[in-house]
Amino acid sequence: MSILLKNGTVIDYASNTNEKLDVLVQDGKIAKIGKNINCQADKVIDCNNLYIMPGMIDMHCHLREPGFEHKETIETGSKSAVKGGFTTICPMPNTKPTPDNIEVLKQIIERAKEVNLCNVLPYASVTKGEKGEELVNFKELKEAGAVGFSDDGMPVENARTIRTAMCEVNKIGSFIAEHCEEKSVSQGAINAGEIADKLGVQGVLPEAEEIMAGRDIVIAETNNLHTHICHISTKTSVNMIRDAKKRGVKVTCETCPHYYFFTQDEVLESGVNAKMNPPLRTEKDKEAIIQGLKDGTIDAIITDHAPHAEEEKQKGLASAPNGIIGFETALPATITALIDKNKINYLDMVRLMSYGPAKILNIDRGELREGKVADITVFDPEVEYTYTKESIVSKSKNTPFIGKKLKGKVEYTIVSGKIVYSAK
Repeated sequence: MSILLKNGTVIDYASNTNEKLDVLVQDGKIAKIGKNINCQADKVIDCNNLYIMPGMIDMHCHLREPGFEHKETIETGSKSAVKGGFTTICPMPNTKPTPDNIEVLKQIIERAKEVNLCNVLPYASVTKGEKGEELVNFKELKEAGAVGFSDDGMPVENARTIRTAMCEVNKIGSFIAEHCEEKSVSQGAINAGEIADKLGVQGVLPEAEEIMAGRDIVIAETNNLHTHICHISTKTSVNMIRDAKKRGVKVTCETCPHYYFFTQDEVLESGVNAKMNPPLRTEKDKEAIIQGLKDGTIDAIITDHAPHAEEEKQKGLASAPNGIIGFETALPATITALIDKNKINYLDMVRLMSYGPAKILNIDRGELREGKVADITVFDPEVEYTYTKESIVSKSKNTPFIGKKLKGKVEYTIVSGKIVYSAK
């Protein structure tokens, strides 16, 4: 099938492109990018007033299958992802059973192929059962399709174990995505401080993230290894990573839209739907995250899409599980909180949501160039609306974005030259 995208504003970080162009897609590839392309195509889409960018890549999400299909499935999660403009998503291994072996990993990969909506590149765990003890067979799992390794919400607490794992994984050309949480100081429901005190719940100390991020930076620097730090949320984390990068340390990191859209005050309005790990932080942390996105300290924006059933989130602030959904709000939240407020520009957005993640994952995506696979996100940057629970495609509805005014909406998502989502 051939698709001709006419008169759209093409935004591509790799080629520093930001201009009105046409894009011709043939046989799953980008055949031509230029002005006034006139040729026969199976489908011609008028993209006047629309933006065309490389397909967005979410390198950190949760699809819950196998084991927790009441929260989300690979199919419902993929539908939510493509509605949000994501062409590639990387689910974390906190499933049951854990993808700590080839059989479970292949089960996830095969199910994603059956659904056939977007590229699903799963992580395998670092340790068996995410217990932080016995390391998995990294080489075997990478060859079977693991995009990287993580114990996700169960960080590897033993420093010797994570050092050995980082050394082994770097040798095979992969990486570990570390959820940085020092468990001895991380007990609590929301960020430690005035909101936690006001609500009478235990607060999570920011040091919980920072101590373990610092540990992994030390291991990476001492041994000349790459480490990737997940969903950073504090000013100190940003400062540590910025300083490490200046020294030449091979550290990359990511953050989520909720850390630059909200502060801990949102808990007063959204309650458990604003509870996640790491928690929402203070205004100074939010501003530091925005600065880190702007200056290149932060390499990727991810969703940490974490679906939970409604009854689970009704257990109250202290007991409800952490996490919010994020596929369908990532792009509008970024436009609303960052681009509309002149914090970053559209080229920065593409760097953070397409190009940067592709580089970390070492996949041939994240660019709009002739000859590349046609993974494309087309969006309207100007449409404004109030986000509603009824509009959510994900199986779960746990998000503080419900009722918020947002700007920007995905119109088409194209994966390997096939339209997998259309807002029309």
